Amino acid sequence: MRRILPALAATLAVVAAAAADFPPDRAQKVLRYAFERAETTFDPQKTSDVYSNFVESAIFETPLDYDYLARPLRLVPATLAAMPEISADGKTYTLRVKPGIYFTDDPAFKGKRRELIAADYVYSMKRLMDPKLSAPLLGEFEGVVAGTEQAIERARKSGRFDYDAPVEGLKVIDRYTFQIKLNEPFYNFIYNLADCRATCAVAREVVEHYGDDVGSHPVGTGPYKLAFWKRASRIVLEANPDYREEYFHAEATDDIGREILAVQKGKRLPMIGRVEIAIIEEEQPRWLSFVNGEADLAYRVGYQFAPQAMPNGKVAPNLAKRGIRGYPIVETATNFYFFNMDDPVVGGYGPEKVALRRAIGLGIDTRNIIDYAYSGLGKIAQTPVLPHTSAYDPKLKTEFSDHDPARARALLDLYGYVDRNGDGWRDLPDGSPLVMKVATTSVQRDRKIAEVLTKNMKAIGLQVQLMTAQWPEQLKAARAGKLQIWSLALSAAAPDAVGTFARYDSRQIGGQNLARFSLPAFNVLYDKMQTLPDGPERAAAFREAELLSLAYMPYKFTLNRLSIDMAQPQLVGYRRAVFWQDWWQFVDIDNSLRRTR
Repeated sequence: MRRILPALAATLAVVAAAAADFPPDRAQKVLRYAFERAETTFDPQKTSDVYSNFVESAIFETPLDYDYLARPLRLVPATLAAMPEISADGKTYTLRVKPGIYFTDDPAFKGKRRELIAADYVYSMKRLMDPKLSAPLLGEFEGVVAGTEQAIERARKSGRFDYDAPVEGLKVIDRYTFQIKLNEPFYNFIYNLADCRATCAVAREVVEHYGDDVGSHPVGTGPYKLAFWKRASRIVLEANPDYREEYFHAEATDDIGREILAVQKGKRLPMIGRVEIAIIEEEQPRWLSFVNGEADLAYRVGYQFAPQAMPNGKVAPNLAKRGIRGYPIVETATNFYFFNMDDPVVGGYGPEKVALRRAIGLGIDTRNIIDYAYSGLGKIAQTPVLPHTSAYDPKLKTEFSDHDPARARALLDLYGYVDRNGDGWRDLPDGSPLVMKVATTSVQRDRKIAEVLTKNMKAIGLQVQLMTAQWPEQLKAARAGKLQIWSLALSAAAPDAVGTFARYDSRQIGGQNLARFSLPAFNVLYDKMQTLPDGPERAAAFREAELLSLAYMPYKFTLNRLSIDMAQPQLVGYRRAVFWQDWWQFVDIDNSLRRTR
């Protein structure tokens, strides 16, 4: 007993010291805001939407992350003891997991404390190859990591993936060390190590315990854990009691970063005890919840309210008096329509099908969409390449930006899309009806976009039938190849521009390639862009990819988004993340500045 009591006292002293690092009111610090779209799943390797990824990135962890403040961006270790060691030929990555990182307690672990080890990352990357998941980021690994093509082929033939079978390029070296070997030096591969959809660590016990419902039971090593979830309505996360001892540190490279660092440096992470997210798809109630003080952050202020929130680029006086701050942002994002290339009406690679898609593209008035649905906050897109990524050329001008109804009508006439029965609508060249079945949602902004499209298509003689459903349902149908046309947005996940062209890679059909575009020449070009180092040859490959994307038009890019975030005075240290979604652990709440609700 004399031996036990001093040991117990020492243990309690350590626990008390660690607890003292957190402010005593951390449990009362709550971050509240709203998503504009509903989540779909909390299974990282199965996720393709940004809203689910926000939540997952707080629960699970990748080997690397982006420095929260550094601009230009830089990667830093997250769960690794140091940055990966990369061989001289660029093909082998050696990664060492930091000991002492633990998963949140869960019944799947049967009462044992479960440490994060190298095998968890190897298992999680193998999940990308499981045909049951239809993982959106499979194309980032298939044929890139050594042995993946053979493993995937075996899984497709048998209908199941053997997780115990070795994969040449994914190898556990010891308890904390693993290696990734590539077939060729892919210079942008390292960004996958900071993308939750590719490399967030999940525990095999949890996946096997919950089976097909694992997306409802996320268990990770991150700063937060899921406390409550009502689908498409409300998500609540609480600070992870098993989270390791981490403190705020970052590289401040500009005035905004230095200001945040001065306030946040040295604080124990996470600083906030609870994150509450409402799903509010309509702009008006989302904006009112912020103005009324029910939300701490207006992430992407609704476009119809942006002019009154920040007229002429300045926070409105009535809001500024309350200490509300505004953050205008040029997003690394674009809006586009995809055409299902397997669809008998708008799909196909023959000249008449290409002509139809290009005519539709020429008929769309993007400026009208920007002004009507986005209150003028947007720039007409010229290319699939996104702003702030490596190959973006702000001076580029292409047909993607053209609105030319006369040219559209001439193309349709030339290829036999004429009105054959006198009903006022053009028919297919074989005389059968031509009806564009366009997916949309009931959200006001989507209704406005659909209204413009319907009007534009009527002007060139094409009939539109709107297919309305909730966003998660449309995404599921799109990935299954069941939608003909849909307008949605995409965001860059890394600074390298090559990721944009994953949407044209036939190996990613069912994942990122929603258009189901399949052109062998493009696959070759996509691989070439990944293996070439930055320079004139790689830049020329990007330009060639842009020309092919325009020539076949499986996607019609419309606009690059501009947006505004606004924060209440009590939200401390906020800065919009660029290519990543985990930021909740880096901000604080000062309840003394919160208005009484």
